[in-house]
Amino acid sequence: MELELRHLRIVLAIAEAGSVTKAAASLGLAQPALTTQLQRIERILGGALFTRDRRGVLPTPLGDLVLARARVLIPAVTGLHDEASELINLGGTARYRVGATNGPIVAGLVRRLNDAHPGGPVSIHSTWSENEVARMTVDGRLDYALLGACSTPPAGLPPGLTWRVVSIDAVWVLLNEAHPLAGRDEVGLGELAEEQWITAPGDGCFHECFAAACSREGFAPRTPTEIDASSAFDLVAAGGAIALCQGTVRSAPGVIAVPLRGVPLRWRHLLGWDPDGPAAAQAAELFGYAVEAYLEIVAQRRRYSRWLAGQPELGVQKSVTLLHGPGLPGRSGLAGRSDPMIA
Repeated sequence: MELELRHLRIVLAIAEAGSVTKAAASLGLAQPALTTQLQRIERILGGALFTRDRRGVLPTPLGDLVLARARVLIPAVTGLHDEASELINLGGTARYRVGATNGPIVAGLVRRLNDAHPGGPVSIHSTWSENEVARMTVDGRLDYALLGACSTPPAGLPPGLTWRVVSIDAVWVLLNEAHPLAGRDEVGLGELAEEQWITAPGDGCFHECFAAACSREGFAPRTPTEIDASSAFDLVAAGGAIALCQGTVRSAPGVIAVPLRGVPLRWRHLLGWDPDGPAAAQAAELFGYAVEAYLEIVAQRRRYSRWLAGQPELGVQKSVTLLHGPGLPGRSGLAGRSDPMIA
């Protein structure tokens, strides 16, 4: 994993707040989630960025170096985004700047936008951080957020965006094709209690949601290893682990996706936008393309399509628009996260 601009924003927020707890509140994150992110950043940089005492946190020499660079880079990049937005707006053309976490419908959505607006300003900002995408949409640096989450609206994100559910899918498990359970029509989560799990990176609480689902089955799972999606397929094919995946996961040599009995985990594809911003006028168009892209993927995944036909509560939703703003916190239970599964 490489250092990204959002990592610098996190370090700067912690330094300015003087504590991880206060910084988490200002960023709209849970304190444990921010602590986990800080630990990841410190692993990337190879050392501690802060020392902690009863008064809060103080930067280490490495932290001072990172903060000095952050205070230069963040305003510079923000200014670049603002100037680019102004340049695009001078043309008077509707723009489509979409921020997306790992998911199966992004490519189909982009293709439909390009077909409908040839030569128009269509761009995709891809990341595994749903908080980054949501914040950039709130700030006007993106027009739309296309995220995966366990709940609606996704918990822990900055307020002010309207969210609509594109689809709800089951979480399956990706097994090596020689795994003893690979030939089953479905597998109980408890049957996988001794397995080594892998997931894609994310900055939410899917790991906690997964642990809660395992607890309901009477076991505590091994801590999942985070790894990029392409490497995850290779590791599962080699028999080194199993992976949580979306039911719409693509096929690959040496692996097979199997449903989890009782659908203990579900995944929602969500489209968000600023209801008071210029992008709101094209939101219905974009939502329609997202639904078409999802249905196209399902049609291509024949096994999942057949399985989904017997699950009327899943798939494309007759969704009601949901406002995620002040006074409308995320629901308790399974909370949101950028896609930690193999798509």
